[in-house]
Amino acid sequence: MAAPVALVTGASRGIGRAIAVDLARHGHDLALFGRDATALEETATAVRESRPGARCAIHRCDATDRSATEAEVEAVVAGVGRIDVAVANAGQARDSLILRLKTADLDDLLDVNLKSAFYLSAAVAKPMIKQRAGSIVFVSSIVGLGGNAGQSVYAATKAGLLGLTKSLAKELGSRNVRVNAVAPGLIETAMTAELPEAARKRFLEGIALGRPGTPEDVAGVVTFLASDAARYVTGQTIVVDGGYLMH
Repeated sequence: MAAPVALVTGASRGIGRAIAVDLARHGHDLALFGRDATALEETATAVRESRPGARCAIHRCDATDRSATEAEVEAVVAGVGRIDVAVANAGQARDSLILRLKTADLDDLLDVNLKSAFYLSAAVAKPMIKQRAGSIVFVSSIVGLGGNAGQSVYAATKAGLLGLTKSLAKELGSRNVRVNAVAPGLIETAMTAELPEAARKRFLEGIALGRPGTPEDVAGVVTFLASDAARYVTGQTIVVDGGYLMH
């Protein structure tokens, strides 16, 4: 029996790489999407090391380009016949107080963090509906749930993913396609390494578990949502923040 196929955007490093490796470890073949070919090769190496024999294809693709995304998704289906899991992880942060907001920054974050998820969803929904099975996972953020001063645009794009999650779960559920999101908190990545030390200290003081998370902490939850163990879970957002944001 062929291994299930998982597509991961933003797979070049950090959380995306950890997700790809964990999915491979749990039996998936991978289609890695990203803009940095060298970094994607490094992820592919890590995937193959995690499960010798795993198939892993690199697709150099700009997630903000709808036509390119559609073409690369079609290439995956043409090559392996199906897509069982799609993880929309492409994203970036760019902080700014609202009074200093630049239109270019607003447009860039909307393109990368939100519109790219729409493009990927529309592309993978076609084969998933046809095969009457699939799991889509969006990587959001706790900032999309609780907001953060100086991150209004980032928060809005990440909150948008949560609305997209619920709407698509209702839209695709009758075809057995599940749609969920994860909302990470402070995770040790290159992006969070740029946090000022004072902000990092304040963040850590609010985390119940007393430590930042790792990309692998997020990856394990994504793998669960992609698996049959979550076959009755859809339209949900799972917070992965060590107990920072409690309601």
